[in-house]
Amino acid sequence: MDFQVVVLAGGFSKSLVPLVSKDVPKALLPVANRPVLSYVLEHFEENNLKDFIVVVEGESAALLVGGWISNAYVDRLHVEVAAVPEDVGTAGALRAIDRHLTAKDILVVSGDLISDIPPGAVAAAHRRHDAAVTAMLCSTPISGPSESGSSGGKDKAKKPARHNIIGLDPTKQFLLHVAAGAEVEKDIRVQKSILRAVGQMEIRADLMDAHMYAFKRTVLQEVLNKKETFLSLRRDVLPYLVRSQLRSELSQNGAVAEENGNSKGVSDSTIMLSQLLTNASTQSFHELYALGPDGSALSPRKTRKCCVHIASKSNYCVRLNSIQAFSDINRDVIGDASHLSGYSFSPQNNIIHPTAELGSKTTVGPHCMLGEGSQMGDKCSVKKSVIGRHCRIGSNVKIVNSVIMDHVTIGDGCSIQGSVVCSNVQLQERVVLRDCQVGAGYVVSSGSEHKGESLAKKEKQ
Repeated sequence: MDFQVVVLAGGFSKSLVPLVSKDVPKALLPVANRPVLSYVLEHFEENNLKDFIVVVEGESAALLVGGWISNAYVDRLHVEVAAVPEDVGTAGALRAIDRHLTAKDILVVSGDLISDIPPGAVAAAHRRHDAAVTAMLCSTPISGPSESGSSGGKDKAKKPARHNIIGLDPTKQFLLHVAAGAEVEKDIRVQKSILRAVGQMEIRADLMDAHMYAFKRTVLQEVLNKKETFLSLRRDVLPYLVRSQLRSELSQNGAVAEENGNSKGVSDSTIMLSQLLTNASTQSFHELYALGPDGSALSPRKTRKCCVHIASKSNYCVRLNSIQAFSDINRDVIGDASHLSGYSFSPQNNIIHPTAELGSKTTVGPHCMLGEGSQMGDKCSVKKSVIGRHCRIGSNVKIVNSVIMDHVTIGDGCSIQGSVVCSNVQLQERVVLRDCQVGAGYVVSSGSEHKGESLAKKEKQ
């Protein structure tokens, strides 16, 4: 495929506190007892892409991620881990590794993307159109795109619905307009030059940017170098390329068109709908526009095509970018999207490690996972939950719609529902958790009840 693959793995994401900790950066958060980053790397490996630059924010996070990769993928993958400063954003991360980018085209993917969409589909669309950028779009989840780190419970204040507004050409191959996180109620401003060039545009609010992009390297580096204030690929770089894709680099009288679609010293005679209709055989509006206002190719305009690959609705495509998404993805990967897990399920449609031990009258239902070396006492019930490795769980414990990480101790009579319990937590007897997150190493005292709370140790600065 001849693409250089860059995985943006983040660092200690604030939106995922208390799930992340000084020992567990975002990339190593478990999904069905595997680090989320493993899903990205192995999905690409299955598609014969085995060379990666994994970009991690912060030196300490990079050491942890690099150590895990060295152990997990020795002799399988060639991975260079690059540490960049914290909070530089996705565009800033690429700017920081500029000298490592050498291939003609760069495939950039978020390290928190759980997907079964072949990256080759994005690469093929990119090469087919000789695009400046090709973005992968997928269907918005029923609950809407996750923009914040809201964890549920008390934090679930009602906020205005925020969506991505996407404008596509009639062939659904070219990206004409993008407004990341725009509120639907607000007016949408679209450049006249784009509408003139394409004739009509399809506005969609049911698609979201999946954070997988193919970039022409020279274009990406030019934008990052010229626009030093750009921090985000989704909010800054992609909208900028879309706005400027019909900019004339060499117009007939030598003037350069401005970014807003108007031009200095250039007549306002861009391509009209009638011209498009009489040139129905033209492959794209970019090619027609490139001919120049008089239809000649003597002074061709240089365009930068912004393309899309729209995934099928049957594909799975979700980012682990919030606590709610963490819970949803864990549930999905042992449920309806079990083909992503890499595990073999039992006839009862669950996964119980051979070394796990179950007490008398304990039931582990469908869409559940019990990790290596974990032990459960008598009369326990587990439903739609993931339990990690080497956990010690007492008797009469109920766990529903929850994620229990590794080395957790749970006392007799506890009830856990809709919660995330991080590694090395101790729940004493008769604890009740509803829609809570418990940070690593925390001790929850016996008989206490918590609803919609985030319980965590204060980390030393």
